Amino acid sequence: MRIAIGSDHTAFAFKSEVAKWLCGAEHEVVDFGAMSMEPVDYCEYGFAVAKSVVGGNFDRGILFCGTGVGIGICANKVRGVRAVTCSEPYSAMLSRAHNDANVLALGARVVGLELAKMIIDVWIKTPFDGGRHAERIRKIQIFEEQNRCVEGYADGKSW
Repeated sequence: MRIAIGSDHTAFAFKSEVAKWLCGAEHEVVDFGAMSMEPVDYCEYGFAVAKSVVGGNFDRGILFCGTGVGIGICANKVRGVRAVTCSEPYSAMLSRAHNDANVLALGARVVGLELAKMIIDVWIKTPFDGGRHAERIRKIQIFEEQNRCVEGYADGKSW
């Protein structure tokens, strides 16, 4: 699977460990940053990863910040993204099966590395159920088309 990842400075080391693990599991991983523990704005990386996923360049995106909440909110502002912030595997599984979540956000200060691996593993392996859930996804898409979501933030430049 081709996976885009990104984080803020708080989760830089955590993201790096997860990236190594994903590569060891034979996934193709591209890191959109941050590339150090130097303070940055998580929005830049949340938007960049989200745009890369909906643009079709990656199968899924995984984001990290202190809690996973802020960077997940940013990702959800990009039309076509269904980002979920998870701290346990059950929600990760249902986010895929019922919501076809295409971006996962995790908190480096909330989940340990081994739990993060369990969450990610379940999230990657769980297929979308379709059926009645597909109609809900269609309603989300219609709403997005009628309302404003981020369209062009893909250059990775700061605000």
